[in-house]
Amino acid sequence: MFEKNLSNSFFAEPYSSEPVSIRIREVLNGKVGFYSVGLYPASLAYNCALQNDALNILLAPRDGRQLFGAFSDFDLSEMDIGIKNKIESMAISNSDKSRKYNTLEDLIINCELILLSSNSKHIINDVNLAFKLRKKLNRDNVLIACLVGSFCHDHNLNESFVLCEKLNNLAFFSGFHRHGALRNPLDSFTANFCHPDAMNAILGSKLLNKLSPNIQVSAGIHNVEGQYIKAAKNISSILAGFGHTFHKSNPGLLPTLLTLLLDQCLDQGAYVSMSRADRENLYTKQPFPITELGYSVQRIEASYFKDGNFVKVRDHTFSQLTAMVADVRGSMMLPVSGKPTRNFQAGEVLAENMIEYKRCPKGVDEFIEWCERSGLKRGALEGINSLKYWPDILRKYSIPLNNSSMINLLYMCIMGPFEIKKYIYDVMTSSRELANYCQESVKSFQSKKISDALNNFYSKTSIDFLANSLINEDKLFFESKEGDLDNTIESYDKEVFEKVIYYIEKYLKESTI
Repeated sequence: MFEKNLSNSFFAEPYSSEPVSIRIREVLNGKVGFYSVGLYPASLAYNCALQNDALNILLAPRDGRQLFGAFSDFDLSEMDIGIKNKIESMAISNSDKSRKYNTLEDLIINCELILLSSNSKHIINDVNLAFKLRKKLNRDNVLIACLVGSFCHDHNLNESFVLCEKLNNLAFFSGFHRHGALRNPLDSFTANFCHPDAMNAILGSKLLNKLSPNIQVSAGIHNVEGQYIKAAKNISSILAGFGHTFHKSNPGLLPTLLTLLLDQCLDQGAYVSMSRADRENLYTKQPFPITELGYSVQRIEASYFKDGNFVKVRDHTFSQLTAMVADVRGSMMLPVSGKPTRNFQAGEVLAENMIEYKRCPKGVDEFIEWCERSGLKRGALEGINSLKYWPDILRKYSIPLNNSSMINLLYMCIMGPFEIKKYIYDVMTSSRELANYCQESVKSFQSKKISDALNNFYSKTSIDFLANSLINEDKLFFESKEGDLDNTIESYDKEVFEKVIYYIEKYLKESTI
């Protein structure tokens, strides 16, 4: 799919082969190009045109795509004509008398940083094309980045993955974009620019910072984690939109739901971080400690006790990037003014139709039909695109089900088998059931065993299990299948949320084998 070991840096190596100081000046005085365009880049261009006379941004729409095609007629009618003309000039080369739009080739010739704003449908082809053109034009030190917000899938290998994990040196840019907010002249925004090399990360962020005084870009080295979190966030934002709409009269539930969605996004990213082939290089092979980028400490790792030893299982270092956490949190908030993110709006649509039909959607096609009927374009629903590959992602990155229980619930609501959707509906629409699901679904395997034993204290198996937990020093009985409590679980009348947890775990375990 990709050429192995592709170089992607502002600098040629070894560094002694060119004056580094000259190259740094070239980069910081260079331009940023956005290829394919779409709502976020076009809105960012609007903000830049609004704030700056010097335009350091160039645009190149994909063939057949309109420069302002992502905006609604109402949005276009509210835009300043002078600003729209400035944006038009960003997409047309001054030397081109025919007034044709820039191409990706034009961007590579004229820019130091190229951001491929394609969605999951086009991004793999666009990445390959960008690297081929860069080589053909002898512009090997133009840095290539993406901002795709969903998981990718290789149909030949039947494998789902995070793009930056396949191409470790591909940079990743992510900024929080609430619908229409970038066209507000007074609002300010944060974003992340991540590259596994600290110097490339900091130069890229400085270059992006120059686009507008309203945009503050932080440098980070966690491109894989950042891209994973953006994809997981887009799914979680659907459930946040559902919660805000369906449970708006239950204010006690929302803080629990939204906190869990945020925490699980970050926990999942921490598991993904452990799977990186280049993870040690992020900390040991840098020109300076990553604390100089704004990380408060060099590394944050989580461990658990197994077989008498502590085993490292998660790397949370990326969570020190404030803008990354703000991106997740912001996507799950209902704004005071303006519209929420498009994935959040999809969650609102889900709630409205579940209220009307008193059931879950029959499948993903019906859910997309509901969204399109409400004016949401299918191509913009990256959360739904990612959700389709969710079992593959759980398997590939070994993400525990108790650390992904909220997305698991949404997956089953939309993609699950018909026979259990009644129970899923009952949990998602009842404040009490959903609160219980939030509390119980995050428990680990061991914690569930203890809880089940306490619920069945009249059983000898349960009492023996609890006694062992106090007197058995090596705790191996937790891993043993002997005296398993699953049969005991079935022996009493479970609550609806307990049935849902059991069904989801059974279904997803079978799906990820």
